[in-house]
Amino acid sequence: MLVGALSTALLSACEPDGAEASGTLRIATGSSGAVYYKYGTAIANLTTTYLPEVHASVLQTAASEENVHFVITGQAELGFTQSDVAGAGDKTSPGQLAALARVYDDYIHVVVAAGGPVKSVAELRDRPVSVGAPGSGTAVTADRILGVAGVPVDRRQLGLDDSAAALKRGQIDAFFFSGGLPVTSIGDLAREFPIRLLDLQQTVLEMREVHGRYYAERVVPASTYPGISATVAIGIANYLVVRVSMPEPLAFGLTRLLFEGRDELAKAHQAAARLNVRSAISTPPLVLHPGAVRYYRDQKA
Repeated sequence: MLVGALSTALLSACEPDGAEASGTLRIATGSSGAVYYKYGTAIANLTTTYLPEVHASVLQTAASEENVHFVITGQAELGFTQSDVAGAGDKTSPGQLAALARVYDDYIHVVVAAGGPVKSVAELRDRPVSVGAPGSGTAVTADRILGVAGVPVDRRQLGLDDSAAALKRGQIDAFFFSGGLPVTSIGDLAREFPIRLLDLQQTVLEMREVHGRYYAERVVPASTYPGISATVAIGIANYLVVRVSMPEPLAFGLTRLLFEGRDELAKAHQAAARLNVRSAISTPPLVLHPGAVRYYRDQKA
């Protein structure tokens, strides 16, 4: 099958498999200003159009950690999550989670005021810092970063939009956020209020040593946000996860939709354009769902 925008011809070609996919699909995403929500909403829209027996909806959540909990407990059928949070979920509930795909990489942003005194993670010591909303992957990773750096902070747990507003008002000195590039709310903040991203080059080495190979060095390009130069960040893979018990036709149909609807999904957020078959099958420590495996075998991945 040709990967690209969905068309009438493609829909007809999908019918033998797509017609088997049915049921409820609640997609656990994240805050409205971040990638999970935009990507998840686009998946729900395509599902409604091209898998008509599937009743899709979007859940706005605190993101990764809450999403994994929702999937495991049956409050959602599909969820976005960081790979480190997926690994933690697999440890606490072994054998319950499976992946459909590795979809794109998050970048850990540590955002500070451009004119402020903080220029490194070490200088966050004892300052008011938002580590992300309770139940988010950001909070998990931020706590790990601060832990390996040995830096205690005045810990605040705010969502993305509230963190941006608090930084602008001078109520916090920094905030963490994990998201695919570009994060809309951070771009909006940069246009209204001069900001800087902290360099995490040294921190990523410490994170890999202590917490494993979930973490990689990535660079936020200079063109990503207004007024911000290229900055080393920490990259984390993102997975789409389901319960192992999801019916195989639904898992197959959703995996196929991700790839054959990739161009349509990328209109919602450019992170969707980064999906490719070779990287999608790499979801350690989670197994791929059998329905996803069937799709990848068809593609000779």
